[in-house]
Amino acid sequence: MLSATLVMILGLQACAVNPATGQPNLVLMSESRELEIGEEEHEKVLASMRVVEDRRINDYVSEVGQRVAQGSHRGDLEYTFTVIDSPEINAFALPGGYVYINRGLLLYLKSEDELAAVLAHEVGHITARHAIQQQARGRLGNAAATVGGVVAAVATGSGYIGSELAQIGSIWAAAGVSGFGRDNELEADSLGAEYLYNAGYNPRAMIDVLSVLKNQEDFNVRVAQRQPTYHGLFTTHPRNDVRLQQAVAQAGNLPDDQARESDHNVFRGYIDGLLFGENTSVASDRNRYYQDLLSYTMVFPDDWEIVETTTTVQALSPQDNAMMLVEAQRLRENKEPRLFIRENLGITDLQQSENLNQYRLLGHTGMHTNADGNRERIAVFYLGPRVFVLRAEISDTTTADDELEDLLFASMRTFRPIQANERSAANGLRVRYVQVTQGFSWAALAARSPVQQYPEETLRLLNGYYPIGTPQQGEWIKILQ
Repeated sequence: MLSATLVMILGLQACAVNPATGQPNLVLMSESRELEIGEEEHEKVLASMRVVEDRRINDYVSEVGQRVAQGSHRGDLEYTFTVIDSPEINAFALPGGYVYINRGLLLYLKSEDELAAVLAHEVGHITARHAIQQQARGRLGNAAATVGGVVAAVATGSGYIGSELAQIGSIWAAAGVSGFGRDNELEADSLGAEYLYNAGYNPRAMIDVLSVLKNQEDFNVRVAQRQPTYHGLFTTHPRNDVRLQQAVAQAGNLPDDQARESDHNVFRGYIDGLLFGENTSVASDRNRYYQDLLSYTMVFPDDWEIVETTTTVQALSPQDNAMMLVEAQRLRENKEPRLFIRENLGITDLQQSENLNQYRLLGHTGMHTNADGNRERIAVFYLGPRVFVLRAEISDTTTADDELEDLLFASMRTFRPIQANERSAANGLRVRYVQVTQGFSWAALAARSPVQQYPEETLRLLNGYYPIGTPQQGEWIKILQ
């Protein structure tokens, strides 16, 4: 009898009414605990991800976000909006009112309405308590298992990891980046469209943002051969999603006298001058190296001297007791990286042998004693038509301690392809607005662009004209300088 009563009590506690939809949902925590988790996890995000230092853009995004949040089902929450200094096209939310948007996504939006749409979608996740529902269903635990090792590495300072997901020191934030499933994402879209309407923004902007993100998806998959990153509209909806169209229509058509006056000059004023690509002023502090010819990048230990040739790069420690060499070879046959080390490099005494799977690259690593009698870590990665051989050697055996070996291995773990939107990062490119003149063509603009890879596609994406379309004379467009 006691067991049955306990089950009933637990069942009543677990079933709560969704504050946004009015429907019962499975949750296992109170709202007060939800707020505590949000505050705790927000501190972890700030500790593991850099925030854009420009106070103006942060205040502007917060102003738009607060306007949307006040018209939501949980307008009484204290919302915090943060711009993350990352080139990745992403946004995510934490329980309790914390919303984040990346600088990379901001650059591709065309209006304040679209910015409001992204923020409204994330507010929808918060008001519907999607993260809390996911935790109750045990899915958050699965996300923790997936990224736990990487997050632990970041949290303990064991080395810089380049992927955005790896940088997040919060399991809740990592789950938010990964997404909540198609039904929850559509619900967030529907709620977001309603919040846009309440705030005086055009609900149609939700669909406009979908177009922006789907263009990015098409480019990444077909041209850059990368998978999409944004969890929301980006990955869950077809381009002509009927359910999304219905959700937006249900939000209503905003009468002209109720719509906010869209001053595009204001939006342009905040976006103009924003950095494009990775913030190299930050990356240089970590000794990040870019090899544009071979399309890879990695982070060497701080203060190490870097010497490069066309196909190799060598990093030397300040004490001259360790070095790292990266060289590229043509991949002439299909074999496992482990076999490449043994058969092509002639290393048969590999110890601590393990596969490496980072940034969708196939690789293998291990330790051995080289011909000079020094302890050396070897790693190989397959990238495109090439195999990259990384050697990290400690020449002074008296200093061959675990800390130095871990430092070298952590550096190897940052090896990755250069991302499409950071290929010109070393140039410190920034977005600028210009007006279209007579005789404009994308090809002519691309020919003068400092972007080295896919310049026309990049400019089209920035302006919403991918893969086709031409702006009218007098229209404002973004260029990179």
